[in-house]
Amino acid sequence: MIRVDEIYNNTLWEWVKKNKLDMRLFFCDPPGTSAPINLFNHGADYENNNGNETNYIFLHDQEPIHMDVHEDLFNDVILRNEDISPSPQGHIITSEKDSEFLDEIVKIYKWKPHYYFYHGWSSLDWYRGYNRTFLIPRARNRTPSKTFISPNRIIGGKRDHRVLFMYHIFKNSLVDNHITVPNICPEENINIRDIAQKYMSRYPDIINIFNDAELPYLFNEEETQLMTSCWITNFDESADSLFYVPTETVYFGKRLHLTEKSFKPIVLEMPFILMATAGSLKYLRSYGFKTFDGIIDESYDNETDDFKRIEMVVKLISDIDKMSKEEKQDLHIECVPIVEHNYNHFYNGNFENILWEELTNMMDELKND
Repeated sequence: MIRVDEIYNNTLWEWVKKNKLDMRLFFCDPPGTSAPINLFNHGADYENNNGNETNYIFLHDQEPIHMDVHEDLFNDVILRNEDISPSPQGHIITSEKDSEFLDEIVKIYKWKPHYYFYHGWSSLDWYRGYNRTFLIPRARNRTPSKTFISPNRIIGGKRDHRVLFMYHIFKNSLVDNHITVPNICPEENINIRDIAQKYMSRYPDIINIFNDAELPYLFNEEETQLMTSCWITNFDESADSLFYVPTETVYFGKRLHLTEKSFKPIVLEMPFILMATAGSLKYLRSYGFKTFDGIIDESYDNETDDFKRIEMVVKLISDIDKMSKEEKQDLHIECVPIVEHNYNHFYNGNFENILWEELTNMMDELKND
């Protein structure tokens, strides 16, 4: 298994050196940061060029592409390679596919795009060992009483789709489930009602809905404080929930970009309904995982209208919520073979083998270039 905190130094850079590609390798550290001050590189420093480098690789594989957020970073990459003569060929490596946002920056910066699934590797690293614990009963031994669990912490900035999701959850009286939603975004320090203002033209009652809600909704204080990307938490709430609804980092626009959030239900042996970009279920299936079409209605994954897709997801949740206790337990039992397949696929090496083949093929592609 790749230690994801060493992937640039011990995997990618060592491969570049051993294959004598004469490239610089740029990446942001620590993970999750994307300001120019956090941009580091292997190879000659641009102020002290030894004359060997002819091209460069820029890894923008952790964060989704947002031109309005990352323009300074992208421009800094260009600046740090201006000393290479003649003009170098830049290669950008991302973890998003079929992306209109990637197409935009490739056109602007003339970079050659490459892909591998960084968040697949980070999930394998962060969630290793949870299959050797006794923190949650196995799926086949559970009798969930709630329809779904959906933890939501950051609701501002590029993640305000979670505000829309919660609006529909409150409006459809689905709050008697395991959900979290803050009153004030902990990252942006902005009130949920102020975020909701931008959607009033489509949903005129959105502010009233949040005014009537008794926010914040939290799990117990200790678990709420522990909620983070690299840990699995909320075991009791998950065991008591029929479905897990991850609200992904990226929701709007044409692109495929899943993170570790979508692997939490897999590690917890739970069926899932994804709040993500269109085509995300198909994308996940391409890595050998199974989804729940035929058991539940997964047609929401094909809906490219982002607002309609939220409404379809919430309708699906609402329909399941209206089932009797016996019907829900039957649905849970029907999902067990799939969640067990996904759990074993994640932990028994099959997913890692797919990721390794993908990564080495990408590196061969760079070598051939």
